[in-house]
Amino acid sequence: MSKKGNNNAGAVLAGLLAGAAAGVVLGMLYAPEEGKETRKKIRDKADDLANQAKDQYGQVTEKVKDQYNNISSQVKETTDKVVSSVKEGYDKYKTQAANTVAEVSKDIETELDGLK
Repeated sequence: MSKKGNNNAGAVLAGLLAGAAAGVVLGMLYAPEEGKETRKKIRDKADDLANQAKDQYGQVTEKVKDQYNNISSQVKETTDKVVSSVKEGYDKYKTQAANTVAEVSKDIETELDGLK
């Protein structure tokens, strides 16, 4: 998930929680109850909303960690494959170069022996 997607999800979550909190507070303030009881209900509802926000934060954090771990694993696997391919290519061309040098050396020795 991109950073922009995470920011949008966080903004939407924050907006929903703020809207819910404002609605609850306004509803309680206009309810025909005693001030002490209303304040207690507001405090309880605020605690509930705070707990919900913590739960949502924990869930989002876990999802981000999981995605990070998945991407990290994929990058490591890809890197390992590239390194392996480069090593194989290097070994292949190193062997070919050594064989070519050996053949050229043998040809030169043969030519030099023929000149003697």
